[in-house]
Amino acid sequence: PRPSPSPLSALSQVLRLERSRRTGLIFPLQKLARYLAPGVDTAPFRLFQPGLAALQRAEGLFRPGPNHIIDYVSSAVRTEHAPPPALPEVCFIGRSNVGKSSLIRALFSLSPEVEVRVSKTPGHTKKMNFFKVGKYFTLVDMPGYGYRAPRDFVEMVEAYLQERSNLKRTFLLVDGVVGLQKTDHIAVEMLEEFGIPYVMVLTKIDRASRGLLLKNVLEIQEFVKEKTQGCFPQLFLVSSLEFSGVHLLRCFVAHVTGNLPSVEAS
Repeated sequence: PRPSPSPLSALSQVLRLERSRRTGLIFPLQKLARYLAPGVDTAPFRLFQPGLAALQRAEGLFRPGPNHIIDYVSSAVRTEHAPPPALPEVCFIGRSNVGKSSLIRALFSLSPEVEVRVSKTPGHTKKMNFFKVGKYFTLVDMPGYGYRAPRDFVEMVEAYLQERSNLKRTFLLVDGVVGLQKTDHIAVEMLEEFGIPYVMVLTKIDRASRGLLLKNVLEIQEFVKEKTQGCFPQLFLVSSLEFSGVHLLRCFVAHVTGNLPSVEAS
């Protein structure tokens, strides 16, 4: 049986929580920022800070309706087998067991009929899986790299990143417990080399202690600032289990695909 969606997958439920818990769920990075040493630059913690209207509009895009179909479209091993690049597109890449499919399932939790396969064995996604969100955008689940990655992973992903004209943003998922790994650095180098705009998402934040998470966040932020050109300076923190950061990530996806005309990125 399909797991029922988390009660917190709808913003209306989150808004019923008491204030500090609500803020922590929607903006987990801001919650973490409270524990910084004095004098640490907090600007990268709040570059994308949408208001309630933007969060609600973004949620509407992830909620299916009679004239708004959200569905798995197709899978492809080669770019030429991919659906035509008609809509703005975002793709999710990351190491094999980083929790990518679980995060995509959390993003689509208001549309439980969308089939996102979550595998017990890492490295299960061998193809690029395309999900269409109405007439607004497409979301692509890329094969995991590292452990048991498909043999032609590099060619597949490199070709996709270089040739996909409608790709608006790549979401690079990094395990929040272990931080950047050698394979993540290879992915970063590839994105940088191709000049692809991307953003880093730290997953599984429910499994890391606050101290460890803060250490990883600060190290990765420093790395982004010093060593990258194409990475958005703000990290996104998520837990697919507790639903932290998922509403904000939906909003950022809506924003980068041009579906939030009036986002107040204060």
